[in-house]
Amino acid sequence: MSKQRVALVTGANKGLGLEIARQLAEQGITVVLAARSLEKARSAVADLQSNGLNAHPIQLDVTSATDIAALPALIEREFGGLDILVNNAGVNYDFEGEVTGDTLRRTFEANVIGPYEIIRALLPLLKASPAGRIVNQSSVLGSLRTMVEGHGGAFTTAGYCSSKAALNMLTVVAAVQLKDTHVKVNAVHPGWVQTDMGGKDAPLSVSEGAKTAVRLATIPDNGPTGGYFHLEETLPW
Repeated sequence: MSKQRVALVTGANKGLGLEIARQLAEQGITVVLAARSLEKARSAVADLQSNGLNAHPIQLDVTSATDIAALPALIEREFGGLDILVNNAGVNYDFEGEVTGDTLRRTFEANVIGPYEIIRALLPLLKASPAGRIVNQSSVLGSLRTMVEGHGGAFTTAGYCSSKAALNMLTVVAAVQLKDTHVKVNAVHPGWVQTDMGGKDAPLSVSEGAKTAVRLATIPDNGPTGGYFHLEETLPW
């Protein structure tokens, strides 16, 4: 296995994913930027490489069983192993019109099933790492307590919110199942961030929004697992 840590970040061609990759690379970590389009991944990698960072592109549609199945061999062949997985890719179709069952199916495919299958595929590599880390990019909108207390406002919608609650449960299940290994699994809320999804009026910059995922991706051996965080704050499930 490579002595230098290797991180895979999904949905990394722009926004939070690209900034997470940037901040990890600035710590000397080899970053693999995954995007649905290899061309977009290459463009993002060129941006990082122009600043002297060790970054590499791959094509990964998180809803594609074929793409996910090819991941383990590709990562092992090209990078010698994997230490960090950041499941950042996500969608929100709830504001395209009426939220239907099909809306939920498409949302869960990307936000829940994709991350689950990626974890399953890459778990042997992560378990082989002396300090495997899995970070699931969730949202405070997946917090049952937050939502029932009415803090979701206009963002209280069925598809996105329920998908993030489901991702939180997958985080807990994985953490429990992996409690006797070196792998730590946590969910994070980036905050309301100035991305395509968050909008230009959001209070946090992309740089600030990436910090929580980067912190949990690089926690020491005595760090938490099975938690739900925003920066240093533990969030209610």
